[in-house]
Amino acid sequence: MALQNFTSLDFDQIKITLRDYLKSNSNFTDYDFEGSNLSTILDLLAYNTYITSYNANMITNEIFIDSATLRENVVSLARNIGYLPRSKKSSTATITFFVDTTNVFPTPSSITLQKGIVASTSAQFGSSSYVFSILDDITVPVIDNIALFSNIQVYEGNVIDQFFTYTSRQPNQRFILDNPGVDTDKIVVSVRSSENSNISVKYAFQDSLFDISGNSKVFFLQEVEDERYELIFGDDIFGKKLEDGNYIQASYLVTNGDSANGIESFSFSGRLVYTRNGEEYVVSTGISLLTTEIASRGGEMIEGVESVKKYAPRIYSSQNRAVTTNDYETLIPAKIYPDTESISVFGGEDVVPPQYGKVFISIKPKTGDFLPNIIKDNIRRDLKKYSVAGIVPEILDLKYLYIEAESQIYYNSNFAPSASYVSSVVQNNVTSYAESSELNKYGARFKYSKFLKIIDESHDSITSNITKIQMRRDLRVTLNTFAEYQIGFGNRFHIKNTNGYNIKSSGFRVAGFNSIIYLGDLPDVNQDTGSIFFFTLDTPTATNPSILQRNVGRIDYVNGIITLNPVNVIFAPNKNGQPTIEISAIPQSNDVIGLQDLYLQLDISMSSFEMVPDKISSGSDPSGTTYITSSSYKNGILVRA
Repeated sequence: MALQNFTSLDFDQIKITLRDYLKSNSNFTDYDFEGSNLSTILDLLAYNTYITSYNANMITNEIFIDSATLRENVVSLARNIGYLPRSKKSSTATITFFVDTTNVFPTPSSITLQKGIVASTSAQFGSSSYVFSILDDITVPVIDNIALFSNIQVYEGNVIDQFFTYTSRQPNQRFILDNPGVDTDKIVVSVRSSENSNISVKYAFQDSLFDISGNSKVFFLQEVEDERYELIFGDDIFGKKLEDGNYIQASYLVTNGDSANGIESFSFSGRLVYTRNGEEYVVSTGISLLTTEIASRGGEMIEGVESVKKYAPRIYSSQNRAVTTNDYETLIPAKIYPDTESISVFGGEDVVPPQYGKVFISIKPKTGDFLPNIIKDNIRRDLKKYSVAGIVPEILDLKYLYIEAESQIYYNSNFAPSASYVSSVVQNNVTSYAESSELNKYGARFKYSKFLKIIDESHDSITSNITKIQMRRDLRVTLNTFAEYQIGFGNRFHIKNTNGYNIKSSGFRVAGFNSIIYLGDLPDVNQDTGSIFFFTLDTPTATNPSILQRNVGRIDYVNGIITLNPVNVIFAPNKNGQPTIEISAIPQSNDVIGLQDLYLQLDISMSSFEMVPDKISSGSDPSGTTYITSSSYKNGILVRA
């Protein structure tokens, strides 16, 4: 009988399989397998098989990027397809200080702040202290006995210089940077013909084989063991080859990543010098306190294993070119703008009306809500290396689509410490869902059934909930200027009343009317489109509107788009420093999506969670005579109060 294959990693099952095999052998007929020494041998064989099977399984997993778990293996597999994981990024701050040279002798004409450590945290930040450095010397003139170092960018970490000597007699020579935690963006490599030479040539970092020749003075990087990096030089085909005796200097920054973000207070720790008559003097007096212009920010940890497994195959499939929307969504976070938290890309043919020859990009940065114009320009410039000629990238500002929930939560008072306690538990759970990555990204979907489940499972006392939702967009307006406005929700509007008033707005004023006015809608016969009108109310809670002007715009119920004809808005409530009109509508489906450039947000501050005692479940009213019912449909006032 042939030995069976072991498909189970269970120790006992392996032992049973081995015992059954021996029992089938005529040499072991009527043998006592449990009470003899053979049982110990079977244990040993089963244990050996178990360990061998486990190791074989783990080794097999580690040779595929999808199943590998060890960082070194994942990075090695990514390296095979030309992917370099993002390194740590140093936190950057901007500081200003001056030096009063009145008491400095001999009198300097200029002062140099030397490369290296410049500032340190004046007190412990959290549980650690940090130092901030500059990468090159900075020299400023002395004017009226003052040397002003203004708006200096300093980077968290220590500047390290490491030296290598190339020799052709060592064919497998490697140039590995000794320290983990290197910010690869700050690596500076220079090469001298020999150690005694005073002339150095700066080599540039290159991440592809395009646009270089055999004379290009470039170096490549690859991550090796223990999160360190190796320098690789050319071979006279792709990049200039090193010559025997070349002396290499690698200057790099070792950083703590995002740990040093948010520091605002610094003390001076640098070295100031000047030269007179060939002699160098150190300045140690007259140094002012450091003024922090911009607190430290932008620090990041090294790219994680899951991120490498996600982006490496996508970068490989894009082949360093931006053609499809997936190419853009992969290249921008991985190679152009690593501070991307979420990104949405769609072609001009998908917008209304179509804009052929354009690709629209909307980016949510990791810090803040909007990209500065200079960052947008840098992204457009860097995209030229990858994009197809004739395709124009347009970078759009972030657009929020807010979801507001109104919940009546029924609970059994016998199991609840108090209504307020259960309400706080519900709001904490809902807030966690609102802040999760499931919602905070482009292309997110608000899952109505999951939201109801989160509420129901928040506490044992909750018996059910009735939850109604609506969508909201904030329309930023320009005051005292005639302008046309269009705002999209990316989801179909529900028409609850064919007589109109399906959308709601906050109050505002327009030229020609003295009262606060609101937006209303009136569906056409086909109920796919409709018209917008202005109306007013005596009070926000009144139900007798007075229409002031009809046909001031159009509404597309199918695509969820509202367009206002040119109008001169003279007042709108201030929100986040901008005059804003809030517009809300009920979605046709309670599962709301963030379409194209819309970034979905569950607005807890504008949601309500009302606790309602379930008298039937608690037994206080088994007949349900005084049971409180809640409507499943939005009613209420005509405007956003």
